Amino acid sequence: MAIYLTQESKVLVQGMTGAEGMKHTRRMLQAGTNIVGGVNPRKAGRSIDLEGRDVPVFGGVAEGMAATGADVTVVFVPPAFAKDAVIEAADAGIPLAVVITEGIPVHDAVTFQAYAKRQGTRVIGPNCPGLISPGASNAGIIPADITKPGRIGLVSKSGTLTYQLMYELRDIGFSTCVGIGGDPVIGTTHIDCLEAFEADPETELIVLIGEIGGDAEERAAAHIREHVTKPVVGYIAGFTAPEGKTMGHAGAIVSGSSGTAAAKKEALEAVGVRVGATPTETARLVLDRLADRQ
Repeated sequence: MAIYLTQESKVLVQGMTGAEGMKHTRRMLQAGTNIVGGVNPRKAGRSIDLEGRDVPVFGGVAEGMAATGADVTVVFVPPAFAKDAVIEAADAGIPLAVVITEGIPVHDAVTFQAYAKRQGTRVIGPNCPGLISPGASNAGIIPADITKPGRIGLVSKSGTLTYQLMYELRDIGFSTCVGIGGDPVIGTTHIDCLEAFEADPETELIVLIGEIGGDAEERAAAHIREHVTKPVVGYIAGFTAPEGKTMGHAGAIVSGSSGTAAAKKEALEAVGVRVGATPTETARLVLDRLADRQ
């Protein structure tokens, strides 16, 4: 089984006809994703030959949903147009919008996140790699060939660490891997994914990857204490990050005593989460926890 994205998901790509959209649409198709159309008002009515398939281009998300029954959109549009793209998707009533675009102004992200929530659209991202349910569907830019279907659920702020843990644990495999993004304002959170993985009967263990900045991991720890019965293994990036310097993601910044890797590690370990010092050690902890359950 999987969370949020399944073999039955029908996926639109907003910005499919751009360079990045085209490249990653091809990769999603190669991974088995059911891409049912692209969205570009200036190229509406055309079809694009991708991987031997004629993929139609629609003038809007609502039109694409009406024609195909799409229930997921992946957003590759430039930062200046991302807010309007997500609002359009939410107005159309699409259940899931995966926003890959980075560099979106915080004010725009605040606006479209609040709007999408009111409309009932789940947003993953922005500035994220998307999500993949291996062997079923891939919505975003996560490499599909580094793992296989399995029993681990992964939620991560970091794209590259998502890929590394997927590769390290490729022999076990994953139910779903969700890259939630590292911007200060994101849609789907660690807690959302923890709830979904807890409810998924085929997810046996959860891996949580966090990083410096904010208090999302501390809030996740409090949620784990009260609501998660499955084993959780964690990794926090940024133990050597200097105070006051943004590290990679816009939200990855330590300010005073707030948001440090040490504080996050302490909070997670206090609720029984084993936290690795490196990604490789984290993978070993996962294997140990799975062996304990045999």
